[in-house]
Amino acid sequence: MDRIARFLVEHSKRVLAITGIITLVSLAMLFRMSFNADVSKFITEGNETGEAWVALQEKYETGDPINVLVSAPEGRSLLEKDLLVAVGELRDTLAGIEGVGQVGSIIPEVNPLTGAPLTADQIALVPEQVITDLLGQNPLADLLVSDDGRSTLMLVVPLGDSLAVAQAVNDVTAPDGLELTLSGNPVIFASMLDKMSWFLIVIPPVIVLLLLAVFYANVGDRKLTIFAVFPALLGSVWTFGFIFALGREVDIVTILVPIFVIVMGSADGLHFVTHYQEQVDRTSDEVDRVTSTLRQVGVPMILTTISTAAGFLSLIFAGVAPIAQLGSFTAAGIVFAGIISFFSLPALLSRIHVEPKHRTALLGPRLTSAVKELAKRRWVAAVLAGVLIAFSGVFIPQLQVDGDQLIYFKKDDPVRLGFEKTAELFGGATPLIGEYAYDRADGLAGLAPVAELSREFEQLPGIRTIFSLADLQGVVPDDQLLGALSGETPLPLGQMASEDGLRFMLLPGAFETVDLQGWLDYADDKKEIRILTGMPVIWDEVARLVLRAQFISLAVAYGLVTLMLALAYRKWRQTVVSLVPLLLTSAMLLGFIAASGIQLNLVTAVISSIVIGVGIDYAIHFVAAIDFARGEGNGYVLRAVDRAGRPIIANALGIAVALTALWLSPFRIHPHISMIMWVSMTTAALTALVIIPALLPREGVMEA
Repeated sequence: MDRIARFLVEHSKRVLAITGIITLVSLAMLFRMSFNADVSKFITEGNETGEAWVALQEKYETGDPINVLVSAPEGRSLLEKDLLVAVGELRDTLAGIEGVGQVGSIIPEVNPLTGAPLTADQIALVPEQVITDLLGQNPLADLLVSDDGRSTLMLVVPLGDSLAVAQAVNDVTAPDGLELTLSGNPVIFASMLDKMSWFLIVIPPVIVLLLLAVFYANVGDRKLTIFAVFPALLGSVWTFGFIFALGREVDIVTILVPIFVIVMGSADGLHFVTHYQEQVDRTSDEVDRVTSTLRQVGVPMILTTISTAAGFLSLIFAGVAPIAQLGSFTAAGIVFAGIISFFSLPALLSRIHVEPKHRTALLGPRLTSAVKELAKRRWVAAVLAGVLIAFSGVFIPQLQVDGDQLIYFKKDDPVRLGFEKTAELFGGATPLIGEYAYDRADGLAGLAPVAELSREFEQLPGIRTIFSLADLQGVVPDDQLLGALSGETPLPLGQMASEDGLRFMLLPGAFETVDLQGWLDYADDKKEIRILTGMPVIWDEVARLVLRAQFISLAVAYGLVTLMLALAYRKWRQTVVSLVPLLLTSAMLLGFIAASGIQLNLVTAVISSIVIGVGIDYAIHFVAAIDFARGEGNGYVLRAVDRAGRPIIANALGIAVALTALWLSPFRIHPHISMIMWVSMTTAALTALVIIPALLPREGVMEA
């Protein structure tokens, strides 16, 4: 460490210049920033079920429709002529939006009696009884009108940019007397985009301010507090620059990367400035200051960077693309922050004036004194371990997977309310799609078996209805049906036939996961059904992948951390001692996720591995401080608490308090992350500082 320290001090200008150049390049990459609000895209990548869904959509050249729920006032029916005219006007308005391919509506696009387009003006001129008869001839009427006749569903099928179409549809003003409610995946994406932009503008600055406040309360020096966060902030900038240099976009997962880099990557900077502050009291020689500091925390900084990165890298093995993406990018950010802490931060501190250690820190000295008192009493460690084991033993068996497709939206969010209202009236805001085997050469004769199969399929619990072109036989003229089968006649629901198959839509009623599995089993058993898929199926698959990801990432994270500790310490006792607090923290975390009702989902499933990578940092720094103090005689654990306790406590509280800013997030899942990190970080710090002394010889806590 001596040579490294001398090099960093004597060549500080070069080190800082290189740091500045990389930062400027990273900032330049920020101009390439773009957003991807398509949630379905990143949950289908690398997911066999999701890829099958995408392939089916591509085969039939269709996409997710925007559901426009049109409701009449209380006590009225949409079959009343004036309201039908208003529905026709709305249909024409939606069809005129740029990027809209088709609009499925109860009002047919053409008059089946004349073959002429059926506009809102024509509806106003036609007698009410004739209009009623026309609607009765619409094969989609049963699908698109609620039982009470008060609501109807319009299916707006986008071509190209579905997000832009959803935003345009959202801007449409409802005709007088009608109420509009939107749902569907494109609506989710449009809402996500607005929320993601707001998140990046508001949340990171609040997190940084909270982190600075906690660090200052423990350090007691404004300048050093800022420098403690400096590596993490630059690491975050470098990470985003790296992401955009690769041509990647900001999505609902990568939006968390800078947050994790800032709060997790600040640990090494905090440890360095805290120990450097102690050296300022001792000597004015800059080389000596940096050398002494690196001797104490240099190796632990390297180990903690590796361990934290390993915790995130373990997510790559989870088998879920968005989770793997979060893990790889955040691991890169942690490494960037570690490099800056080890090289750039010492170079910077060597070139500025640092005041001798302040004695005005609000929390640090008080908390370390309290920890020393707890460390002296081994029964405290036994009670703490017993409580954590009992708590986790009760609640871990109650862990469940939350497969909610709207996991990111709060209970009062318009998107969630829109989906719930649509589901209440029409069974589901997101229908399933599938494909029947069908040879176009069979013509109309091949449709009867398909229709019979649909009626049998509909008998399964939770299915409201199934629609395909086979259901139009006997309802529309044969020439129109043949035109639909050949693709010559456009349909409101998009292309429904191919050379070798018929696309069908399954509209669910109220259903449970067991019902969904029953549909999939039925489809697997019938050779006439090639595939049944859709977002409910994909999210059900993601739920299973999340559960698997939880245990795989945990096992990999523990394996990587254990291997790293074994290679670093080469002593089994130090390795085991470091792992015990981590095991207790992981158990407590999983128990809390179950007890709080948060449960496992696409985001919370990754937290356990993250906590392993971060939580082991406290044990590494504490064990290193103990080894450093051991040569001074009895009481070495208490001296280690004086040296390492303050930054450990500050970092744990800093992460917990800083992530409290996530309560301001518009996304429902983010406050859950805040709660989980509060429990995890405080438990990790407390178990490291209390449990480890109890596992060491008694003389460690005896006054010298």
